[in-house]
Amino acid sequence: MSTEIEWMKLTAEELRGRATDNALVIVPIASLEQHGPHLATGVDIVLGSNVALETARRLAAQGEAVVVTPCVWTGLAEHHMAFGGTVTLDYAAFAGVLRGIVRSAARHGFKRVMLLNGHGGNAEAVGVAATEFSVEFGIRVAGGTYWHVVPEVIGPLLERQSGLMHACEAETSLMMHLSPSSVRTERLAEAYGPGSTRVEGQPPGLLMRRSFQALSPSGVFGDARLATAAKGEKLLAAIADKLAETLANTKLWA
Repeated sequence: MSTEIEWMKLTAEELRGRATDNALVIVPIASLEQHGPHLATGVDIVLGSNVALETARRLAAQGEAVVVTPCVWTGLAEHHMAFGGTVTLDYAAFAGVLRGIVRSAARHGFKRVMLLNGHGGNAEAVGVAATEFSVEFGIRVAGGTYWHVVPEVIGPLLERQSGLMHACEAETSLMMHLSPSSVRTERLAEAYGPGSTRVEGQPPGLLMRRSFQALSPSGVFGDARLATAAKGEKLLAAIADKLAETLANTKLWA
């Protein structure tokens, strides 16, 4: 039996076998967008894909059947468009892409899907999609943004932030570890911004999208100046460890 975990590296016959084994399908979901003066636009793609793969490797090592699809590389990023360098979909197109992926998995016999989101602008839409698809296809579909699912392992590894934000200490550290050529280290001195995407008086429960350019001229939320590759390596391991533990919980899929 193949130990490969990437859908695109498995044959159709092997994938039919994974469905028979009740494999969990992890779908990484990202965005192509600006990430400040110091990071390339593919941050969410790189991080979302690697978090999914590292999580799946841990599940497979525990004997869990799992497969990871290629990353959904674009999502809802209207709030970044003013900076340029960004690709965005409308909600109907985004939900349609996710629906097609989950429907395909369900038609092939898979019964468990995790929509693993790596872009903040997708968070609410992914949650709605997971609920809709569970009903529509009669399978278990979970949805979550990785830093929202396991925040408790992220904050303790950061020095200036309580959690992952945008082009920040956490994301920059992860990119230094995973894709150092995507980091413009000579621009790190400029890589900081507000500590919140909400305006004064806006409570966390009040959702209102606005251009990030109006809130952070640098395009950064948080402070990347203390980012290191070593910190990124620890973050990735901690996130994947906790996600694997969470997704291995049989009660989630009962």
